[in-house]
Amino acid sequence: MSKPVGPYTPVVRAGDWIIVSGQLGLVDGAIVAGGVAAQTAQAVVNLKAQLASMGASLSDIAKTTCFLTDMDTFPTFNEAYVAGFGESRPARSTIGVAALPMGGNVEIEAWAYKPL
Repeated sequence: MSKPVGPYTPVVRAGDWIIVSGQLGLVDGAIVAGGVAAQTAQAVVNLKAQLASMGASLSDIAKTTCFLTDMDTFPTFNEAYVAGFGESRPARSTIGVAALPMGGNVEIEAWAYKPL
């Protein structure tokens, strides 16, 4: 797993909830090549890794909040999101933002419910 790019904890447990901080399309501290599709795919991989560190999986996610720097890429993002999440369809918000850390185009945060 990548180290956080700022002064925060990437994943925490709060009772039965697991909260994963926003995941970028990073590998070894650098944004992956390939635009929104590749960054979304890698952000989901990174999200899975954070969840796994707490004994959870994508199917435990109740809600994601997704950030895009260009809402015109929404269809491409959706395709990669569906491919990464498989049959899992948590509640979701997608928000257009001016910029993301590390020059990313996509960031995904999640709340997972996994009783102790």
